[in-house]
Amino acid sequence: MNLFEDEKLIETLSRGGVVVMPTDTIYGIVGQALDQETVKRIYEIKKRAPEKKCIILIGDWSETNKFGIDVSQFKIPEYEEPTSFIIENIAFRVPVQAGLRDLLKKTGPLIVPSANPEGLPPAENIAEAKNYFGDEVDLYIDGGTITGKASKLIKLHKDGSVSILRE
Repeated sequence: MNLFEDEKLIETLSRGGVVVMPTDTIYGIVGQALDQETVKRIYEIKKRAPEKKCIILIGDWSETNKFGIDVSQFKIPEYEEPTSFIIENIAFRVPVQAGLRDLLKKTGPLIVPSANPEGLPPAENIAEAKNYFGDEVDLYIDGGTITGKASKLIKLHKDGSVSILRE
């Protein structure tokens, strides 16, 4: 079964819960990006400074409209690997994995910082994540050991130029 089709996962995210789950890169601590209480809770659980932005996963580029951003004025390059784009100071990524895009169609945009408290390495498995967060998280989805890396990060400018911020 596809991890992203788990009914409990969909239900937990849909009601504003916080989930540790595999993303298209590494384990993330995930929740509704448009729910301010959920976003605040994720920042508190991670002990992340409020000024540090997080990447938002979207099912397709039209969802940037939910954040007041019209992407039609930007040229979004195609990449084979997971790549996040900063557009007007918000970082978005359309996942490469179809299963994860399907989940996003059911839940809406998800904020997906890495599953670790600030200053510690990202959890590579659910045992590490549980050690970090315990019962502060509503649900853990086990995707085995993940030793990937964070996505490439590129800032898009209205003039069509790009700045690569993280390879």
